[in-house]
Amino acid sequence: MTSRYDIFLKVVELGSFTKAGGALHYSQSAISQAVKALEEDLETRLLDRSKEPLALTADGKAYLPYLQSIVQAERALERKQDEMRGLLDAHIRLGIFTSVGRNLLPPLLYEFRQRYPGVHFDLSQGEYDSIRSQLLAAQIDLGFLNEQGAGDLGFERVYRDRMVAVLSRESPLAAKETVSLRDLAGEPFIELDEGTRSVAVEGFHALGLEPRYACKVYDDYTILSLVRQGLGYSILYSLAVTGADKEVVVRPIRETLERSIVLAYTNEATLPLAARRFLEFARARLPSLVKTLELEM
Repeated sequence: MTSRYDIFLKVVELGSFTKAGGALHYSQSAISQAVKALEEDLETRLLDRSKEPLALTADGKAYLPYLQSIVQAERALERKQDEMRGLLDAHIRLGIFTSVGRNLLPPLLYEFRQRYPGVHFDLSQGEYDSIRSQLLAAQIDLGFLNEQGAGDLGFERVYRDRMVAVLSRESPLAAKETVSLRDLAGEPFIELDEGTRSVAVEGFHALGLEPRYACKVYDDYTILSLVRQGLGYSILYSLAVTGADKEVVVRPIRETLERSIVLAYTNEATLPLAARRFLEFARARLPSLVKTLELEM
């Protein structure tokens, strides 16, 4: 919508209410009323209507640079609104952990970028505790977390992921179709670093077992490499080992070890527009993406 400041500058440029109306597709009367309202607000005459073409009064000349600045600011605001609506040059800060970044996130980001090609993603990789801390410190907009660690944060449930045993091909347990935590307890355990709470370790402790620790590693890729070299076994989430069965042996665990993954945020209402759009998109698209990945497992 054309502002009265814009209308006034067009009248000054063309020297006529009628010509300004034609250029802006307004009636001569509407143009005149807009200028009159501006003059009333400023409590002065800006145009000398006795001259042809119309000329600025002394006060009009004094106010002109300020009115031009207002119009420039209005146009800059309109450009920014257009950018925000189209998410041009917008950044979304996203906290992720390895298995999400490896399998779930790439197709999600690809499809979102197809819709909003001007969006940039700033990805911060960590474990649940660090991602939660970044959310609370407003260092990221959204973060993938274990639901247990989300606490009082807002979140959208994404999927449930069950843990599996990951063994080297030379492991004596590789011959079994399924394994139990009791089978695994005596072997060198390469623990996935999940932060302060480990689903696998809690599973052992629930049975009164203590795993034989070899090392604790954050990155799933590094764990797979260590297992492949025969340095021990690990317990990883099924999403993390999709496509890895050519390198290692993956076996179901009889006991149920699983997590519920959520996409968390501190306050949906105060999220930047781009992050809000991504949350809405993820809400709609993630269920079908998860089903596709489950079929590939």
